[in-house]
Amino acid sequence: MQSVIVAKGLTKDYGDGRGIFNLNFEVKKGEVFGIVGTNGSGKTTTIRHIMGFLKPQAGEVTVLGLDSWKDSCEIKKYVEYVPGEIAFPDLNDGTTFLKAQAELLGLKNMDYAGYLVEKLQLDTSASLKRMSKGMKQKTALVAAFMADKDILILDEPSTGLDPLMRETFIELLLEEKAKGKTMFMSSQSFDELESVCDRVALIFGGRIIDIARISDIHNSGYKTYKIEFTNREDYLKFKRLKYQIVRDQEKYNQVTIKLEEGKLNRLFNTLKNYKLKFIAEIKYNLEKYFKDVLAKEYDRQEELLESKDMSPKELKKTIKHQQKVTKEKENLDKKNQKFFNKPKVQAEKRELKEHKKEEKHSKKNNALKEDSDVQ
Repeated sequence: MQSVIVAKGLTKDYGDGRGIFNLNFEVKKGEVFGIVGTNGSGKTTTIRHIMGFLKPQAGEVTVLGLDSWKDSCEIKKYVEYVPGEIAFPDLNDGTTFLKAQAELLGLKNMDYAGYLVEKLQLDTSASLKRMSKGMKQKTALVAAFMADKDILILDEPSTGLDPLMRETFIELLLEEKAKGKTMFMSSQSFDELESVCDRVALIFGGRIIDIARISDIHNSGYKTYKIEFTNREDYLKFKRLKYQIVRDQEKYNQVTIKLEEGKLNRLFNTLKNYKLKFIAEIKYNLEKYFKDVLAKEYDRQEELLESKDMSPKELKKTIKHQQKVTKEKENLDKKNQKFFNKPKVQAEKRELKEHKKEEKHSKKNNALKEDSDVQ
């Protein structure tokens, strides 16, 4: 299959660890390729290189075999783009802007544009200067999609859209995908990327540390179950069995295990001998996958540092540098917590709430069973 977008060793170093470093990826014809990461991780810098707005410091990126920097004008004949920050020309309203765009594109039939306007519930008569962020985003999306070009480059395209409109936007993306369009998009919404993309790259500190294939995540061959035991004896007894425990919550007599799909019968036969409050399957998704990847990356960096043999002078210098890195890591951790929308305090509250709900559900089921036995 033809590669439409190719990055080889793409690098732009702004200093102090900022920028993008040695990026390598390919986007095939008809593929939807996503890129995810915290603010400042390098998503927009990567997209600006693809569009030819920035010149690489090292490496290259090509679109349809054309150099994105040297042949940027030619590339734009085949590419439509929605930027992260939208700035409209000095025109009165949305209708005037879309007509100007159509004229620029040589677009005479506006039927598809009308369909997009209706689908996104966009009031094109609104003043461009007074539009909300969401309305600006809708207008930019209509302008990009109505061009009907083969390649779409989208930088956090759903920013400013309300939850219902995001669902509509995903429907539009899937319609474009069905037409065979090639798309490269950044986002901070895992659900959005998982619903549309074929592959997603995780960018961390300007480096791509993993590229996940969505089909592999959905068909991993593993299942994850959360199990809570009625009494502590059963909980401790189960822990001695050779199951892979990925989370242990002792205060609730609860474990979360991961096992191969082919071993499900063994698990359920085992659990016949235990008293359970509940058992629930936890669906594995893109967010959980990348959280695991990030955790391994943190461990790898720490192990790399500890494995080095250094002189006292080097050690002093490294400690000083590590203090700086630790501070930056703490700031990054805060960003990641916000990014994954699961701060520790909120997670504990949700966990407690979920536990109470599960306990209540269990009591209700037991009561129903007792009533049934009496009858």
